[in-house]
Amino acid sequence: MNIPWTNWKLSFNAPVTLIIIFVSLAIMIAETIFGSAVVSLFSASNNFNFVNPFFYLGLITHPITHNGWTHFLSNVPFLLLLGPLLEEKYGFKKLLLIIFITTILTGILNALFFSTALCGASGIVFLFIMLSSFANVKAKEVPLTFLLIAGLYIGQEVVNSLKPDNVSQFAHLLGGAFGSIFGFVFSEKNNR
Repeated sequence: MNIPWTNWKLSFNAPVTLIIIFVSLAIMIAETIFGSAVVSLFSASNNFNFVNPFFYLGLITHPITHNGWTHFLSNVPFLLLLGPLLEEKYGFKKLLLIIFITTILTGILNALFFSTALCGASGIVFLFIMLSSFANVKAKEVPLTFLLIAGLYIGQEVVNSLKPDNVSQFAHLLGGAFGSIFGFVFSEKNNR
């Protein structure tokens, strides 16, 4: 698509990231118009209900829902900053698979261990943060940036978990753990 009055073109450079953001934005607009019931349809349930199709839908769609505009706007900058770099490094399909596995497992583990529903892309944000620390890994090396990010991130989430709030530090920690695992796995494969 050409940008008017210039010879520049607009590119859809990070499809996974942009689709997550645009779908999340559409759900936020629907929530603003129709109320919080919209978010409930797409959030991960806090209990297993195998006959309810929305249970399965929520396992996949909970990262595209948010608990208000502040929550949405706190995730979007990280997605926009890190997503394009990760899509370039891992490719569309591999990053989508990483997000899908993380999303499903986070939803299932949340339903097993916690009594609250799950919504928001924060787990994916922390997945991206940890995964991005492996961007330039060489064989048999552990990046210092990974250790620093992991230490800061885990410390912050442990401190935050001691405060009563409606934030799922568990989802954040799982996203970071999966980012670390996938970072190590894919850096090993790329360095063989």
